[in-house]
Amino acid sequence: MNQNILFADRCEWDDKRQAVIFQAQQAGQLIDCIVSLGLLSQLDDTKVSKENALTAFERVRFDLEDLAEEAIENEEFSPTGEIVLG
Repeated sequence: MNQNILFADRCEWDDKRQAVIFQAQQAGQLIDCIVSLGLLSQLDDTKVSKENALTAFERVRFDLEDLAEEAIENEEFSPTGEIVLG
């Protein structure tokens, strides 16, 4: 685990994107990490909807943080500077 990348405990549902957003911090910069319902369903092995997305996120949080960390280290940022998972 890269100690230079930290993850906030907070996550939120984004109705517009139909995704869960959580934040990472690297060298003082906040990075939004976007997780699709599809990836949540795949990792949690359940049917995830907006009603249970945050609960599913918490169950697979460490897997998602690992994926986000890898994407950040590989500089796989979207044009808007986010990490999009799934």
